[in-house]
Amino acid sequence: MLLTTFAPWRAHQPSNAADDLIAHLQQQQQLPPGTTVLRHIPVSFELAPIRVMAKLVELQSPVVVCCGMAEGRSHLHLERYGKEKDIALETSLPLAGLLTNTQLSGVSDDAGTYVCNHLYYQLLGAIAQHRWPTQALFVHIPPLTAATRPIFAHDLALILKRLTLLASRSA
Repeated sequence: MLLTTFAPWRAHQPSNAADDLIAHLQQQQQLPPGTTVLRHIPVSFELAPIRVMAKLVELQSPVVVCCGMAEGRSHLHLERYGKEKDIALETSLPLAGLLTNTQLSGVSDDAGTYVCNHLYYQLLGAIAQHRWPTQALFVHIPPLTAATRPIFAHDLALILKRLTLLASRSA
């Protein structure tokens, strides 16, 4: 599995919540075995897709999970679509099944209008165009607090474990 995070992008952000949560899971050894983490992707419409797709091609990973921060949200969200203009590309992953027994997580149909959505759209489009044997997911993570960090960590670790199991079944 390839797991990605963004660098902080606003002056008031000392860090990126998605990157902080992935670092926490790494420290707690809660990432699935064989996971490659690509951290601090530049928040750039041009560079983000290039970096992620280059790493994906290099690894030939069956699953790529891109994580971004969503300041205005209170729940961890699995994004269903990457959108551009009137086109919406949908992940092929069974989102509802991935969420079973999670506590503060849900599905979102709106990945926003910034680099997160752009990366997801480009990634889903490349996978479809090149018929890569890869499934993609974008996860938005809200700001972390002392109360929510363990809940989001539990939810994301469970989702990543399920993705690994799905990938091993389809291999």
